[in-house]
Amino acid sequence: MADYYEVLGVDRNASEEEIKKAYRKMSRKYHPDIAGPEFEDKFKEVNSAYEVLSDTEKRRMYDQGVDPNNPNAAGGFSGAAGFDMGDIFGQFFGQGFGASQGPVPRTQPGRDSLANVTIDLKTAIFGGTAHVDIRTMTLCPDCKGSGSAGGAPTTCPDCHGHGFVQKVVRTMIGQMMSSAPCERCEGHGTIIENPCPSCMGHGRVRSKRNVGVSIPAGIHDDTRLRLASQGEVGEGGGTAGDLYIDVRVEPDKTFVRDGDDLHCWIEVPMSWAVLGHDFELDTFDGKRTIDIPAGTQQDDTVQVEGLGVTKLRSPKGERGDIIAHIVVHIPTKLTDDERDLIERFAAKHDDGAAHKVTSQTRPGKANGGKAKGFFGKLKDALS
Repeated sequence: MADYYEVLGVDRNASEEEIKKAYRKMSRKYHPDIAGPEFEDKFKEVNSAYEVLSDTEKRRMYDQGVDPNNPNAAGGFSGAAGFDMGDIFGQFFGQGFGASQGPVPRTQPGRDSLANVTIDLKTAIFGGTAHVDIRTMTLCPDCKGSGSAGGAPTTCPDCHGHGFVQKVVRTMIGQMMSSAPCERCEGHGTIIENPCPSCMGHGRVRSKRNVGVSIPAGIHDDTRLRLASQGEVGEGGGTAGDLYIDVRVEPDKTFVRDGDDLHCWIEVPMSWAVLGHDFELDTFDGKRTIDIPAGTQQDDTVQVEGLGVTKLRSPKGERGDIIAHIVVHIPTKLTDDERDLIERFAAKHDDGAAHKVTSQTRPGKANGGKAKGFFGKLKDALS
């Protein structure tokens, strides 16, 4: 057995979440639709590792040295050093030694596919439909998956429909009978005499298609969605695998998401902070007027309820809030009249607070009370 922990690049004591995260990273890295068809075997190995390590019972068996996919196999042939007598017999007598053989079905299930889509914050808030172009194996439009341009497959004359042939091999212990897949019919037991020219008898062709992806309201960045039976069609027109969509939410120019809340920063002139003012904010629900109260301090916040992100899977469509952070612009250049006004205010209200050191972010704002800051006092002075 392969070292599944090494395949996923995780420690043997890794948690379920760590294994899941590693699997998503490795499957994205080695998926043939992204990395190329040469990585198909590596992708299968990653999937096999996750199938075992993500299942508590299979992982327990694997950690005990038992193949969870073949628990009844004789364990005496394997050892800690990796010595496997099964491999030795396979080398001498062929892969069919001691195993029941039969024709390989032409129809095989398709593998899963992976694609990426990027949406804006508005779509993440309200949900919607995103479209993504993918190139996968699809059902052959000419033969509808049969692989034949006409007529039913005929029985292979070499293996007589068994899919494998017997042959004598010489070994160190004498001549032995071994079975191997029939080369003429490739193990299927039948031959397509008149292959479809479009798919060369495979029942599927590679083509580009556009898939609509339903985006749920409240979706988070880096979420993977599963579209059942939207993946690659299998050999011989077999059942399609699943399509996985990795969704990325692009940053917004105005708002930053934190859970179900949206944060923004509003820069206002000092006069607004002192005297108060209304501000028209562009939201995803249209323009909303918010009140900046008189005496607003630097880093104060104004909350707009119910205009944030839709809560994922909320039956009533509840939403978070918009939290606007106030940034007060302090002028760096003053006219003589402005400077005289500020100096007269300072002379009247300088109570030494600027020289105090305290653990409170707002000195004097104790026991839930609201202390007047600089702009609050300035408003009083101008009243």
